[in-house]
Amino acid sequence: MYRIGISKDIHKLVENRKLMIGGVHVDYPLGEEAHSDGDVVYHAIAESILGALNLGDLGRHFPTNDPKTKNISSDVILNYVFQLMKQQNYIINNIDVQIILEKPKLQPYLLKMQSNIALILNTAPTNVSIKVGTNEGMDSTGRGESIEAYAIVLLKQQAIDK
Repeated sequence: MYRIGISKDIHKLVENRKLMIGGVHVDYPLGEEAHSDGDVVYHAIAESILGALNLGDLGRHFPTNDPKTKNISSDVILNYVFQLMKQQNYIINNIDVQIILEKPKLQPYLLKMQSNIALILNTAPTNVSIKVGTNEGMDSTGRGESIEAYAIVLLKQQAIDK
């Protein structure tokens, strides 16, 4: 049995915050404004998995008004969702991620992001596709004021040994 999920995450870019994307600290003077570390890639993937499993959205599991999750690492969030996925006996078939960001250029970081995601989700890096695009100067992302990520995931249920 297969399940599919899709999600989008967006965060405003502000000064005095780290830019975390796909588990990588990207050297840039702006970072995501968020309750957690703001990693839009991890958030979009995590929520797409939750959607595929019909377990609600990320806010249901990590409410922004909970002081215990203030500045939480998105590694923790993605691993939590992975554990839920494992409990339901699913594995990653494949993930496709689209990052929208005007600058900085992310090409040098993509293989590390792919590796980070594969490691947390216990899948092969070849099952994780990451692409980067811009909004050609249009809207808040195009003006460099925000970062967006879209993720779609296909989960495959494992056969249960009898």
